[in-house]
Order: sequence, then C-alpha cells, then structure tokens
Amino acid sequence: MPQIPLHYVDLRTFCYATEDEKRVEEALRTFLPDGDDDEPFELERTESEGHYGDRILVLSARVENADDVRHVLSRLADLESFEDLIDELDERVTENTELFLRLDKQAAFAGDVRLGQGITFRGKVEAYPAKKERAVENAEEVLERLREQD
Repeated sequence: MPQIPLHYVDLRTFCYATEDEKRVEEALRTFLPDGDDDEPFELERTESEGHYGDRILVLSARVENADDVRHVLSRLADLESFEDLIDELDERVTENTELFLRLDKQAAFAGDVRLGQGITFRGKVEAYPAKKERAVENAEEVLERLREQD
C-alpha cells in the first residue's frame, strides 16, 4: 500500500473493575504494531470512576506513523464481515471525515478480529476537500486495496 489515506488511528477500550487489566491490554494490542524490541507500542492510561464509584481504566493509543497505520489496517483485513464493512462505509464515516468501528474485545483477546463491542476504532480519513463523500471514497479505496492483498 503506497499511500495511506488516514492521518491517524485512535484505538480505545475500557477496563472495568471486574476485568483483568493485562488481558484487556492484550486485546487492544491485537491491533497495534509491536513497537521496538525493548518497548512495546505506548498506551495511554487514564483512571476514571463509574456511577457507583467503581474504578474504570481507559486504555488508548494513537497510531500516526504510516507504517504503523498500515499495520492496524492490515489487522482489519482479517474481519469476517469485511464486505459488510465496505458496504457500510457511508454510515461509518462522519461529516468530520472520521471512520468509526466497534471491535469485539473478547475476540481480540483471542487474537481474532470481529466487529462487536469493547474496542473503539476511529480513523481520521484524509479528504481534500474535507467532505464526507470524499472521505468515504478514500476509505473505500484503502479497504479495497486491503482486500486485494489477502
């Protein structure tokens, strides 16, 4: 893939008090590049509190480097419902040229990629002019290229 029409990708998930933090982190890392030998890809950790005072840890990562964005996108190519994703692009791309997906956290922990609940994917689609229609075209183009590589 010579050019990536995404400025960045944000991945985010919540780790609730009833979940194992290491397992939730492992699920999120399913989509992230490995990073350096000494240091894995950096995650941001933010603590929050639920309605009943329970601890909620928010794990997030921003992927900006083109090779790293390619890695994240290559993981999306493993989606069983890849064709559905392409068909739904008009509904998944916002007026602010952002592509949104919800990925299954349980499946990600097992190394699988499925649409579902638990991990939020937000990619800022490059579009000139910055219009939804152009962003949908660019997102479709990159996903079609991913499909052809498989």
